[in-house]
Parts: sequence; C-alpha cells; structure tokens
Amino acid sequence: MSMMPAAWCSPASAHPRWRPALLIRLSAWWHAAGAVTLVAHPSWWAWVLAALAGNHLVVSAAVLWPRGRWLGPNVTRLPAAAAERAEISLTFDDGPDPQVTPQVLDLLDRYAAKASFFCIGEKAAAFPDIVRSIVRRGHSVENHTFRHPLAFAFFGMAALRREIEATQSAISGITGRAPLFFRAPAGFRSPLLDPVLAACGMRYVSWTRRGYDAVRREPSRVLQKLTRGLAAGDVLVLHDGAHARTDAGVPVVLAVLPALLAQLAAHGLKSVALPTACGESSAAALAAARN
Repeated sequence: MSMMPAAWCSPASAHPRWRPALLIRLSAWWHAAGAVTLVAHPSWWAWVLAALAGNHLVVSAAVLWPRGRWLGPNVTRLPAAAAERAEISLTFDDGPDPQVTPQVLDLLDRYAAKASFFCIGEKAAAFPDIVRSIVRRGHSVENHTFRHPLAFAFFGMAALRREIEATQSAISGITGRAPLFFRAPAGFRSPLLDPVLAACGMRYVSWTRRGYDAVRREPSRVLQKLTRGLAAGDVLVLHDGAHARTDAGVPVVLAVLPALLAQLAAHGLKSVALPTACGESSAAALAAARN
C-alpha cells in the first residue's frame, strides 16, 4: 500500500492552538539575533557561527532525549488520577505482527489487562483483521508513523505530515477511530513535529521505562528493566513488532509478558489503554476520525 496524500488531518483551527516550546522560541530568537548581528557587524561572523552551532547542539540533544520536554509536551507518566486508581499503561510498538500480536492479545486477555498498540501504518494496512481484533478486545491503536523511517526526526515538516496523516487515515479507516497519541520511531523527536501533531489533534507519548526487548535476548534482563521501581502511573514499552528472540527462538516479548503481567497483578496494578488513563472519550475520538 502506498502512502496516502497529506490531506487527512483537520485544519489547525479545529484543535487547540499550537504553542511552540520554550527551546523552539529561544532558537528562533537566537537565529534572528545572529542575522541582525551579522548585518551590523559582519566581522563577527565567527562568533555568530559558533553561537548558532551551540544552539544546534542543544536542539540535537533534545531530539535524542526521548523522555525530554524541551521540544514540547511529552506524556512520560499517566495523570495523577490514573495513578491514584493504581493504573499503568502497557504499550506495544512496531506491530501488528501476524504471529506475535495475536499471542500478545491472548496473554493480555488472560490477565484482563488493556494496552495501547503503537502501530506502523503500513503494517496496519497489511493486517487489518489484527488491528480490528486489537480494538474489539478493548485496547487502543495509536500512531507510530506509516513506514517507521529511522531518519524520521530529521524529516522536513511536509514529510513528517505525510507519515503521520497516512497512518491516521489507514487506522481510522480500519477501526473507525483516529489515534489520539503518537510515538516517534526510537523515541527521537523532530523539532518540527509538534505543529503537525496539533493539526491532527494528537498528544506525544514516550514512556516511564522500557526493557529494550527489541534488542535484548535475555527475558530476565528485560523484565528487570521494566519492573525496577515500577509504580502506579508508569508507561511501559514493549514490542510486538521488530522484537528480539531468545536463544530458543521465542520472541522476547512473549517470554517476558506473562511474568510482567503476574507482577502487575501481585502489586495491585491495573494496565489500561492510554485513552482510558488520560480521560479521552471514545466519542471524541470518533468525532476526530470523521473530521
């Protein structure tokens, strides 16, 4: 399936106005000040260049800081009300996978746990029945770009918009519900991303903790990373797509998930989908899908 044209998201006027993060505002001011300085004092070009290079280093650090908020709001934990209800959110990236995702769903059912699946749009379009099953079983499907490009954080705004809108269109066409949350590939966030999310009425999500199950082959180490300091309000990341496998060939996520769900139950923690935890109504989601 090819990427759909960038025409899905509603006009910015239909959603809360985008407010640039402080770092973005400061960067714009810094560039403007540099230009004025060069006009007034051309011989200072080396100092201006060094100042702008420093600014770009700071912005690059923000891009590579998945849990940071320098580039805009970032959901790293659930709201206080959800934490008071002893809720956490399990999230799964890079699916759906025709072999792994159905088994993940069965394990979640066994423990009456709900989760959010950050799906790649191209895969969602290829396996629509799995996507429908995710929703039918009480979970949410969210946006993780259309093709999961590793260079996503360095795309221009038009390319960012195409990746995100194509996924919104694919998922809402399958489920009747537009994703409300977005996570960037590898958690690397573009400085140009927030106005695109605002136009689509989405919130950016990273995580509280992750176990690196996409690269680590030892389930015990992954489980330890996910459960060390585990508390109500946490957002955890696992992968039902692009998963590592144990030495026995078992997807690590399937080896880890039963023990993780058992620990959640033992600690009185309940996994819920992000829209539930954050108080987003299904009616609002459906309305967004129709805009």
